[in-house]
Amino acid sequence: MKHWLAFTLSSLFLLGQSLMGQNGSSKSGAWAGVLVNADCTADEAYAESAKCIEQPAAKLALYDDTLRRIYHLEPQGQAMGHLGEVVTVQGALRDDVIHVASLQVVTEIGLPIGRQAPAFFARDQFGHEQTLDTLRGPKGTVLLFVRSADW
Repeated sequence: MKHWLAFTLSSLFLLGQSLMGQNGSSKSGAWAGVLVNADCTADEAYAESAKCIEQPAAKLALYDDTLRRIYHLEPQGQAMGHLGEVVTVQGALRDDVIHVASLQVVTEIGLPIGRQAPAFFARDQFGHEQTLDTLRGPKGTVLLFVRSADW
């Protein structure tokens, strides 16, 4: 659960960058997700199937929970040893393959106390665009992200 929550938070901030890779041309950017077995489907990863994080994994892929997509990773070197971990991958996306320039394991959830949240926009459950300003209340703002699969 901790890994999926960290993924959800980090992926909201990287959503704009990950959407850049939707049209089949090569796009540079950052993608966040959980490293899963490459033979795992997006539906299996969404359901948190044990199959997706069983050891050993011959090849790993990145599962993006925000878009419910699986991205294959080339080369595999930086991903190996991180099965089931939440990561951010920098590189170039072509079709469903990210050509990995760097990979970082997400180790912290959220912002440190006292740090201002970066500007963002996201759609709420009703499809309305929300920003930090539209959510700000008289005593501050608390954001809670919930994965529907966890209900």
